[in-house]
Amino acid sequence: MAYINRTIEKKVLEISKEYACLLLTGPRQVGKTTMLEYLMEGSNRTKVTLDNTEERKLAVSDPELFLELHPAPVLIDEVQYAPELFSYIKIKVDNGAAPGSYWLTGSQSFRLMELAQESLAGRTAILHMSALSQSELYGDGTTVPFTVSLSAIQERTNHLSPATAIDMYHRIWNGALPGHRSGKYTDRDVFYSSYIQTYIDRDVSDMIPGVDKLLYSDFIRAAACRAGQMLNIHDIAQDVGVSDDTAKRWMAVLEKSEVVFYLRPYSNNLLKRTVKTPKMYFFDTGLVAYLTKYSSPEILMNGAINGSILENYTVAEIVKTYHNDAKECNFHYYRDKDSHEIDLVIESDGELHPLEIKKSSNPGSELASAFKLLDKGSVPRGTGAVLCLRETLTAIDRKTYVIPVWMI
Repeated sequence: MAYINRTIEKKVLEISKEYACLLLTGPRQVGKTTMLEYLMEGSNRTKVTLDNTEERKLAVSDPELFLELHPAPVLIDEVQYAPELFSYIKIKVDNGAAPGSYWLTGSQSFRLMELAQESLAGRTAILHMSALSQSELYGDGTTVPFTVSLSAIQERTNHLSPATAIDMYHRIWNGALPGHRSGKYTDRDVFYSSYIQTYIDRDVSDMIPGVDKLLYSDFIRAAACRAGQMLNIHDIAQDVGVSDDTAKRWMAVLEKSEVVFYLRPYSNNLLKRTVKTPKMYFFDTGLVAYLTKYSSPEILMNGAINGSILENYTVAEIVKTYHNDAKECNFHYYRDKDSHEIDLVIESDGELHPLEIKKSSNPGSELASAFKLLDKGSVPRGTGAVLCLRETLTAIDRKTYVIPVWMI
């Protein structure tokens, strides 16, 4: 099994020279602990995990003693299980703890960020780690946040590996979780089955005591069937046989544990006919393909969800490029009440950059026609693009590029 270098490593090391406390969040099994263990090799930093019930018990009952037994520099894994530690780490930081003293990780990002903002506001740097990116898996891991700039897109080709349409569906189907992609766990189906079981046993059961685990597993599958689409809680609830209120609470757990994330609809005071419903995406398309029972990339490429899962993959990859550079993602989608839609809108440097995502390898100019709808708003429209399965970069006109998904 080979360690896969992560783009975010550079940010972790830079920030550890300035902040006494670093909190690394992200979904379960994206490689947070593995990366930090790799970075601490050869140092005097020690590691303690709160997955260990004895260590967790001590951290909760006597956090001051826990920190005395595990002095800085230290890596504390799964820190969400002992929120009592945060106020004591704050004391250490306020008393002059050296930069890089505390590395904290956890897989319940919403809860962790709430704890950090309550007790460590202004004292800790918070980074988000995603699953493996295209650049980390198929390139040299040095890409920067995706922008619709011709020079930036051309530069990306020097760091990424080209892919055909079927290559892209192999990437989508295999997913991006290090445990599988590193070769540690070679049986994909067993890996994802174990992932779901562990997630429900630990995270879901922690957030929903007494949850029906089999029913929640069905719920995740029903949600996966709608990845890359506008969220419809009622339809998911009906599929599973639970109330809308229950489905809404269960969906909140999926979001809090970052199994799913949302794109909110873009709107401003001059665009009054836009919808309010978010679109839902899974953090890993391999998990979606597993849950929806597609047995091969070839079948997936021709299946009912081939367009929506490509959109899910593309949006998630763009998000990763920002997380890996510790940048905020100011992303939306556009849809109005006349069903005109733009898959992704990136707001950057005072402009809106519309992106359409299509399975086609030779998209026509009509795909960009909806971009003009943004001209009615108060923020000027910048360069847009159609992201597709074409293998080479081209353009529809000076304001609209045609970009292969492998270039993200």
